[in-house]
Amino acid sequence: MNDASQQPQPVEPWVAEPEYRQGVVDLLGVLAYGALAAFDRLAEDARRAPTLADKVYMASLAALQITHFETVRARLAELDVDVMVAMKPFHAPFNEFHAHTKPKDWLEGLVLAYVGNGFAADFYREVAAFVDADTRTLVHQVLADEGHADFVVERVRAAIAADPRVAGRLALWGRRLVGEALSQAQRVAANRDALTHLLTGTVDRPGMDLAAISRMFSRLVENHTRRMAKLGLQA
Repeated sequence: MNDASQQPQPVEPWVAEPEYRQGVVDLLGVLAYGALAAFDRLAEDARRAPTLADKVYMASLAALQITHFETVRARLAELDVDVMVAMKPFHAPFNEFHAHTKPKDWLEGLVLAYVGNGFAADFYREVAAFVDADTRTLVHQVLADEGHADFVVERVRAAIAADPRVAGRLALWGRRLVGEALSQAQRVAANRDALTHLLTGTVDRPGMDLAAISRMFSRLVENHTRRMAKLGLQA
């Protein structure tokens, strides 16, 4: 079996396999709704921003999410799928995640955008390793960092330098976020069989076995640990 890092290609064209096609639609649907959710959160972060420069930066990132949404909408239209229909299955898991991870202040919002959204993005990149090249390129385009990581790391490290007590609170917040993000990813995969089958594959289309899936989740946790370290926090 293949790990996601090996970038496997579907053996058969996706149009020939309805379940594969539905998996692609699900992946695009979750990206579209994720972009809208990110827009909401980044707009909130912009309102909490301590300086005008920070406000402008966060607002520009929020606007970029709408561009990502329109990109995914256009791809779904090429597949004759309405973006509203594709997003519907993901309302509940996303809304539940955001209900459980409301940041109390500017710094918690920054950590959420970097750690929580970063974990989800890593998961969708893993899934994208098992789709056609055009869809995979779109997924990576939509999930591109756009320089946000450097911005968050700079602001969080500056806050910790100014008040070291901040580190403990944000470290606990980061641990909570990864737990919620992991649960969300597992719920999404468990509730959407077609999306899960992109990972596990079929007889004609190789995917991951249980050991490879375990290694995938280990990679997700390792990436989380690296992000926390960049922020100056303990995972």
